[in-house]
Amino acid sequence: MLNLSTILEDSSHNLPEKIAFVFNDTRLSFKQINTMANQVANALHRAGILPGDRIALSCPNLPYFPIIYFGILKTGAVVVPLSILLKKNEVAYHLQDSGAKLYFCFEGNAALPMGAEGYQGFGQVESCQQFICITSSPGGSTPFVETTTLSEFISLEKPDYESRPTGSEDTAVIIYTSGTTGRPKGAELSHSNLLWNADLCRHLFQLKPDDRMLIVLPLFHIFGQTCLMNAGIMHGLTSTMLVRFEAGAVQQLIVNEGITVFAGVPTMYWGLINYFDPDEDERLNRIRSTLRLCVSGGAALPSQIITDFEKKYNVPIYEGYGMSEGSPVVTFNHPGRVRKAGSIGNPVWGVQVKLVDENGDEVPLGEKGQLLYKGHNVMKGYYQNPEATAESLQDGWLYSGDVAIKDSDGYYYIVDRTKDMIIRGGLNVYPREVEEVMMNHSSVSMVAIIGVPDDQMGEEVMAYVVLKQGANLTEGELLTWTKDRVAAYKYPRKIQFIDSLPMNATGKILKRALRNL
Repeated sequence: MLNLSTILEDSSHNLPEKIAFVFNDTRLSFKQINTMANQVANALHRAGILPGDRIALSCPNLPYFPIIYFGILKTGAVVVPLSILLKKNEVAYHLQDSGAKLYFCFEGNAALPMGAEGYQGFGQVESCQQFICITSSPGGSTPFVETTTLSEFISLEKPDYESRPTGSEDTAVIIYTSGTTGRPKGAELSHSNLLWNADLCRHLFQLKPDDRMLIVLPLFHIFGQTCLMNAGIMHGLTSTMLVRFEAGAVQQLIVNEGITVFAGVPTMYWGLINYFDPDEDERLNRIRSTLRLCVSGGAALPSQIITDFEKKYNVPIYEGYGMSEGSPVVTFNHPGRVRKAGSIGNPVWGVQVKLVDENGDEVPLGEKGQLLYKGHNVMKGYYQNPEATAESLQDGWLYSGDVAIKDSDGYYYIVDRTKDMIIRGGLNVYPREVEEVMMNHSSVSMVAIIGVPDDQMGEEVMAYVVLKQGANLTEGELLTWTKDRVAAYKYPRKIQFIDSLPMNATGKILKRALRNL
């Protein structure tokens, strides 16, 4: 029998007074987090929640998140984390699709009215029985009629709780995919999936007892949830939370809290590269003396960003690859081995990877193929969606939808998403390849390439480009420069300069939004 909540209970027992989470002036020990999670579990039990019931949670990076997350797991129920950016109809879809019986939702504020959106979405779903408002202030009142605050929900509950036994293959969390194609699907991750992945991170990141992590990746996303929150709790580390990525705030927290490990998505590293202020030099020197490891995932990391970041901060970035369906880590550039820029590294322990063509046959070394993987990290399936499950999961192999190549040393490189591939005049164009080339231009800061309809070619290559501050570059100049560096069928015939690229809550560029422009 196995319940993921044992990682919190274990750290609470062994390191009761050690600080688990820091948020602004709040510092909570492992014992305090576990005690409050016990109160949540007792309250859920009193509310009639049974093992296997789904409980939704909308909460930014606040200590409330792990408290509620582990409180739910202790009861044997299933956590359904929701993006804090969802609108009311999207909230309603997720509550309905998951069959959530109860919904914890942060009240939000004027800049992020997630509470209002969540409450209106909850009102559309009769099967969701109770709305619990997480207030900004622990003793605050709920702004929503006929709802209960988290403080009221747990106020009379005991500080002890005996966690319900669950099977290792029982569902612990349902993570909804970003839904870049079609409606979001809920990936069912087991207690075993998540436990193995959190433990892997200790070895992959070479975590030490005195390491201090910064959590700015959203905890509703599997990257931050497994690789930071769960790994940190499992190994008794102190983690500092930041609600929203701001490069200056990240720099300052690294200095103030002695952060040694940082994980982010490529756009965060891009933001840290391009952030400047007059008093930065001393801060950078202190960051270089403290920060020892950076991890990148969530999207392919352009080689130019690696070069520019490491030149500025003198800290190595180790890139890995994962997805919600993989709990998430699939491959990683293992410390102690050769680190190859632009590579997602090698498969992690217990995971197999292969590349196949359209017929499912393995491709020769150095040839492009869809990346498939199998192992302890693979999801159980998509919740109540057997058709989608059968399409993505075959004979134990998870079809990722990502195109990759493998070199002679066994290192993998993501080329692109199969769904992002552009077919121009019958020839395949992989956007990431062209993006990497264009980002080498001294005036270019960021590039996103999409295919747009074209009467003659079927699809044409179009580039959206963000220039570096103060750069002066014309479309014609950039087109000519790119044309000299890629095959004639690959260079973008259309270039549009743009102030910023649309991104989702995890910092991933939304090419769907670009296609809608």
